[in-house]
Amino acid sequence: MNLARLDLNLVVALRALLEERNVTRAGQRVGLSQPAMSAALSRLRRHFDDDLLARVGGHYELTALGQVLLDRTATAYDVLERLFTSQADFDPAKETREFRLMASDYAVAIFGAELARVIHEEAPGIRLRFSQTPTTVVEDTATLLSASDGLFMPHGVISDFPATDLYDDHWVFLVAQDHPSVDDRLTRKDLARLPWVTYQRTYDAPAVRQLGMLGIEPRVEVSVDSFQSLPLLVAGTRRIALIQARMARMMEPIAAVRVVEPPYEAVPLREALWWHPVHTHDAAHIWLRETAARVGARLAPQD
Repeated sequence: MNLARLDLNLVVALRALLEERNVTRAGQRVGLSQPAMSAALSRLRRHFDDDLLARVGGHYELTALGQVLLDRTATAYDVLERLFTSQADFDPAKETREFRLMASDYAVAIFGAELARVIHEEAPGIRLRFSQTPTTVVEDTATLLSASDGLFMPHGVISDFPATDLYDDHWVFLVAQDHPSVDDRLTRKDLARLPWVTYQRTYDAPAVRQLGMLGIEPRVEVSVDSFQSLPLLVAGTRRIALIQARMARMMEPIAAVRVVEPPYEAVPLREALWWHPVHTHDAAHIWLRETAARVGARLAPQD
């Protein structure tokens, strides 16, 4: 495929057509007349040798290839947009733009809130959009990073991409304040026999993989995609949950839970901001990473 022979404007038209599934609406969305958008659709059909949009009754539906291209086109559009908005200089006090960041609710609560406060004071024209880290982040790291401005995630889950270290934390367990069989300590036998509440894909976390190496298989009773929900699902039950110490201390006043140290030396937790190499030399991203590192350095150390 010779990219020099392709009209990259067709990426814009393709995305609008696949998402709108209507030639007129797609044209209105990108500022093209109905005949111009019809011509773009014809060119796209010739290129892919596929109808892309197939008429069913009084409306269009995506063909099988059109469905495949739907997500890929959105990603390609985002990459092109970021490529052509790269800057040699960046003045945070004057610039107006949005950074899209992937993060768990833990990262937003512990770090993102403070980052947003600093940016509000220093760069009033900058907006932050936090979105939940997809469960496919391990398999689709490159694609997800290329379509965003960064990812907040601890070391040990992904690799082979540049990262800026932010702050340290450590793992603790939560148990109900009135847990009938746990006093001030947990044993390894407790970890094997008690039911667990876990955060979505537990097997990706180094702390949970460590349990496997210790011969402990968590008996998962509830799984949830929010760290902040873990204390609420532990309170008043026999369940236990593995959670970051900073989040545990923040949530302790909200739920009737107690923090208990692990009955083993848990792997360390170092949160980082990961990014795609395409952003490495962009002035705006350099400023974002430097600001994030400065905010991270200000967080109080954990005991």
